[in-house]
Amino acid sequence: MKHSLQPGLVFNFAFVIPESKTVPYLYPESPEFQAMPRVLATGYMVGLIEWACIQAVNRHIDWPDIQTVGIGVNLSHIAATPPGLTVTIKGKLESIEGRKLLFSIVAHDGVDTISEGTHERFIIDATRFNAKVFEKGHIP
Repeated sequence: MKHSLQPGLVFNFAFVIPESKTVPYLYPESPEFQAMPRVLATGYMVGLIEWACIQAVNRHIDWPDIQTVGIGVNLSHIAATPPGLTVTIKGKLESIEGRKLLFSIVAHDGVDTISEGTHERFIIDATRFNAKVFEKGHIP
């Protein structure tokens, strides 16, 4: 972790929502999801917020050797976003506790605030992390 990674870091991230990020695409195997409205899926919204936080910190860590993984989300999803709208995420790194990062988040789709809350990420050594995941997947 570089000294430039400090609480108070603010960032903006924007993404145009494609049809492929709507509810029916989240789990194509699910007949329930297939019957639901074509609006930004909560699962994709969470991923978008993770992406925004990842990009915000990557220049402050030794990416890609050092990375961050999501460890917590406390986010509302309070308005529907149809495809074609741009979601803008405004974030702030609120605190750093050891290797744990806490972000506050507000997301807006140009019409409504669609999400507010917090996201936690943890700084990892990618090689060590991937080795542990490999071992876990190969336990007899």
